[in-house]
Amino acid sequence: MHSSHDIILNAYRNGLTVPAFNIPYLPMMEPVIRAVADEDSFAFVTVARLEWVKFESGGPAEVMEELDNWDDPDHVRLHLDHVPVIDEDNLPVDYVPIFAEAIALGFASVMIDASRLDLAGNTAATRQIADLAHEAGIACEAELGAVLGHEAGPLPPYEELFASGTGFTDVEQARRFVAESGCDWLSVAIGNVHGAISGAAKDKKKIEARLNLEHLERLRDATGIPLVLHGGSGVKQEMVLGAIVRGIAKVNVATEIRQAYEVAFGPAGDVDAAQEAVYERTAWLLRDYFGVSGTRERLCPAPKE
Repeated sequence: MHSSHDIILNAYRNGLTVPAFNIPYLPMMEPVIRAVADEDSFAFVTVARLEWVKFESGGPAEVMEELDNWDDPDHVRLHLDHVPVIDEDNLPVDYVPIFAEAIALGFASVMIDASRLDLAGNTAATRQIADLAHEAGIACEAELGAVLGHEAGPLPPYEELFASGTGFTDVEQARRFVAESGCDWLSVAIGNVHGAISGAAKDKKKIEARLNLEHLERLRDATGIPLVLHGGSGVKQEMVLGAIVRGIAKVNVATEIRQAYEVAFGPAGDVDAAQEAVYERTAWLLRDYFGVSGTRERLCPAPKE
């Protein structure tokens, strides 16, 4: 069976991407996997710490248990998304036991987010988790730069952030970070933002972000490893497609399918309607937004006889 890292490398080398769908509510798991299989694509099912702290995914064990009900290893892998060292509320996190639990459960790849630390602190924390992951034979993703949006309170005006390059991943820091941290994939900040996760803002339409593709090219050339786009919901399609051919081998999607679930679930708590809404939105993303329907064989080629 192809490892998650092999699949991401195949995407990186072939100008493709692997969507990663965040699951804040466990009933979202089945329709996401069904849509990926029906579109003959490949994707990650992912859960981040904030999705069991601020939503209802339960935690790594609960997510793994739900995956066992619907698992389709020909089309999906389970990825541990953002586990921060300092969380969205600026509180320290006891992060090592979370990674140890996920690795023991059989997660296929993990992500540490130490981006709120300085470069030395981020490098050291990432090295620690990368070593744990590599001992288990799985890949480690990290983040450098500031992909904003999960913090409490409103963002500064988006155009102001984009024009100033606030939080963008520094090219020379990225070169050094990849060489010293041991990460396999790097989440970068190039104009992308996370969707809001608290208060009234979490139900509002997400900012239509733009991406600085020239800056992305410099990051690709400096790092030489697969790059990741967090905050993939709501980005202009031409920007996403341009990013994919410039080294973005994984794109995280959360708000698009979470809001579809929540709206359809509604006051009546209609799980069936919510699941159908997630299925339709996931299939649309794969087919019409990312254009990755039918790409599974290119990402997971059959072994040569």
